[in-house]
Amino acid sequence: MNRRHSSRLLLPCVAVIITAAAVSTADKRVIAPPGPKPVGPYSPGMLVGDFLYVSGQGGRDREGTLPATIEGETRQTLANVKAIVEAAGLTMEHVVYCQVYLTDMAEHDVMDAVWKEFFPKAPPARAVLGVHRLPTDIAVEITAVAYRDLSRKKLVLPSGQPTRRSWTPGVMADDRLYLSGFLGADTATGKIPDNPDTQVQLALDNMKQTLAAAGMDFRHLVFINAYVTGNVSPEMDAIHAKRFEGGHAPARATISVGSLPGGNTIELTGVAIADLSKRQVFRPKNRGVNAAASPCVLADDTLYCSAESATAPAPTSQQGISAPTVEAQVRQTMRNLLDGLEAAGLDFSHVVATNVYLDDIDDFAQMNKVYGEYFSAAPPTRTTIAQLAPADRTPRERKFYPALEQISLIAVK
Repeated sequence: MNRRHSSRLLLPCVAVIITAAAVSTADKRVIAPPGPKPVGPYSPGMLVGDFLYVSGQGGRDREGTLPATIEGETRQTLANVKAIVEAAGLTMEHVVYCQVYLTDMAEHDVMDAVWKEFFPKAPPARAVLGVHRLPTDIAVEITAVAYRDLSRKKLVLPSGQPTRRSWTPGVMADDRLYLSGFLGADTATGKIPDNPDTQVQLALDNMKQTLAAAGMDFRHLVFINAYVTGNVSPEMDAIHAKRFEGGHAPARATISVGSLPGGNTIELTGVAIADLSKRQVFRPKNRGVNAAASPCVLADDTLYCSAESATAPAPTSQQGISAPTVEAQVRQTMRNLLDGLEAAGLDFSHVVATNVYLDDIDDFAQMNKVYGEYFSAAPPTRTTIAQLAPADRTPRERKFYPALEQISLIAVK
C-alpha cells in the first residue's frame, strides 16, 4: 500500500490515548551509552533476550557536533552504532542487519567505503534507500539489529552471486533470517529490465534465491519492507499476492522513497523464520484479508506489524483520512497498531522498536509529543525519516486529508 494512497476502509479519526497497561514478560534492558541525547521519546538501544535493537543513529558526536563531510558523518554515525552495540557487551561482528538512509544517493559509494572500515569481513545484511530529510538535518542515518550468540550466526550466500561485496544477502540468527535489500535488477550485472512488472518479479526472485539458500521459501517470511519509487509497477500488490497464497502473507511496510541504489524502482528487505510452527498470523476482527500483506505476524516470541496510518475500518462510503493534523493522525495510527498488538495478546509495553515515517520532518516535535504518551520511561528504539518531499495538505474530495505519518513496529512477548 502506498503511504499516500490508502485503499483501506476508514472512519473519521478518534482522539484516543492508549497507555501501556500491562508489564511485558520479555527480558528487556535499555542500552544508553554516553553520547548525543535522543531527540525524542525513544531508547538508543534495547536488548531483548539475544537480540539488540539500535535506534537510527546520526553523525553527531558526543558534544553534538556534525562533521562537515558525508565521509566524516558516516564514520561518526557508525561509531555511534558501535558505541551502543559495545555498551550491550557485543561487537560489530554481532550485527546481523542494518538499514542505511541517505539524503543524497550520489553519496552511496562514499558511505560504502566507510562502511567497509567497520565491517571488513562477514558484513551484515543491509538495505540502502534515499530519503528527503532526516531529523536535525543529518545526511545519513543507520539503524541496526545485533544478535548475542555468534555460534548461532550464519551467513547465507546463494550460489552464483558475487561474494565480495559490502553486505551479505542473508544472515541467520538462530532460526531467524535477516534479508538484505533485493533490487529489481540482475544480481550479477545490475541491469534493470525495462518493464516495471518484471522489476517487481525480479526483486521477488532475488529474495527467493536467498530464502532457498537458507532452506526456506516465501511461506517463512514474517515481514517485508517494500521500498518503492514513483516509477514502480502499479501491479506490485497483485504480483506480491500471487507469491503468498492462502491469506498467510507477511506483515509489510510499503514505503515510497526518493531514490534507490542504481536507479532501481523497488527494493525488498525483510525477516523470515525457519520453523513454520513458530509462525502465526494475527488479524484484528475489524480487518479483512489482504492477499499481499497481513496486519501482524509472530515469529517465535517476536511480533512484526505492518505499517499503519491514520485509517480505520469503515464502510466504503467513508473511505479517507479525516484528521487534518499530524497529532490527530498519530493517535489514530496508534489505535490501529494497538488493534494488531491486542490480536496477539500484547500491548504497547511489549514494543521494542518502531519506524516512523513523516510527511514533513518539521512535524517532528508535534509527532514526538503525541507518540511519547503511549510509552513508559523505557520507550522502544525508533527510526524516524521523511522519505519524500511534503505532500499538498489541501483537503481532498469530501474533506479527506493525505497521510502525514505512518508507523510500523516490532514487539516481543
